[in-house]
Amino acid sequence: MPASRLLPYLILSALVLSSSRCQTQPPPVLSGRIALHPGWRPVLYLLQPRNFGDIATNYAGAVVDSAVIKPDGSFSFDRFHAPELPALYELVIQPEGSRFANKLNDEDPETANYLSVVLKKGEEVRLQAEAGHFSATATIEPYSADNHALIQLRDIRRLAFDRFMRTPEGGAHADDTALLEQAERIGQYRAPLLAFADTTKSYRAALLAIRWVSPESDYERVPEFLHRQCERWQAIHPDHPFVQQLCQLSAPGRLPLMVGNTIPDFPLPLSGGDTLNLYTLLGKRLTLLDLWASWCAPCRRENREVLAPLWAKYREQGFAIAGYALDSSPEAWKAAIQKDHALWPQASHLSGDSSPFLDTLHVTTIPANFLLDEQGKIVAKNLHGEKLMKFVEVYLSKQGN
Repeated sequence: MPASRLLPYLILSALVLSSSRCQTQPPPVLSGRIALHPGWRPVLYLLQPRNFGDIATNYAGAVVDSAVIKPDGSFSFDRFHAPELPALYELVIQPEGSRFANKLNDEDPETANYLSVVLKKGEEVRLQAEAGHFSATATIEPYSADNHALIQLRDIRRLAFDRFMRTPEGGAHADDTALLEQAERIGQYRAPLLAFADTTKSYRAALLAIRWVSPESDYERVPEFLHRQCERWQAIHPDHPFVQQLCQLSAPGRLPLMVGNTIPDFPLPLSGGDTLNLYTLLGKRLTLLDLWASWCAPCRRENREVLAPLWAKYREQGFAIAGYALDSSPEAWKAAIQKDHALWPQASHLSGDSSPFLDTLHVTTIPANFLLDEQGKIVAKNLHGEKLMKFVEVYLSKQGN
């Protein structure tokens, strides 16, 4: 080929090759715009939880990529290659001075610095948010079913936190009343998260809800919920490692006895010196097994204000109470019984927190209780105050009919 014709041919070939390369370069899976505020580092980090316990856990997620936020607020994860199947990630922004990319500030959902997002090869996600209220202000488009569920869950959690967990100005004193009220508020805060996990079609969003129910992985107060979640998602995604790890938490022996279980007929040393099996203490219709201690202020208050009136009112109608105390001092235990007028059968191994009975029940936190039918089957648990009084009244009324 003459040299005069070779040059245009080479230029054309280069243009074709260049065009081909541009066409095969996919657009970034994750991009968007962040309104930066003073005090925030102009970098976004993309974390991936490596196991179920890593989800929404401080310092746990593995950093898989980062993207610089440009002066106009735009960012783009150009190096990141999303997996073929959808996977859960966490997008995080850090304040200036933070030493770690995977530090999650999550004490208050309004100022949380991370957002959970599901990414998949071929599905572009565009995000907008403000740095100082990153999670609270984040919007995503277009919505996948998973990301729609995650944003819905975020809003449910913010609303529940604002309603039940935001401390009033001047907060309550840490007395027995405040402790009981705090436990009640935690239960109310958790309720919409439990309901979401029970109804959502996105198991990835459900896993985040389960982690938000208890960031410390303490599901002692909601074992029925955790068991339900294991059964639900194991039936649909039995091979997913996060689901398998979730089910390990709810394996037999890991959680307290649940509603519907039958309580074991455990031998109990009574305050009078005898040792009787639990079933000999059951009432003819309903029994409250109360777990308490002389040093537990909320327990003592419940003895006086709830249990003593219930026992006086309903003990002739087939209602019984059996107390079990986590005490080590017989003198303190028996003095508390008398002072609180807690004169129903009382038992204790006087071994403090090292209680063989509580080990059998897999309970570590008091006050706690189980409501048992005449056969020792658990019909309700961990009801306190007015809820407990109402349950006893209604249950006995129905049994009487």
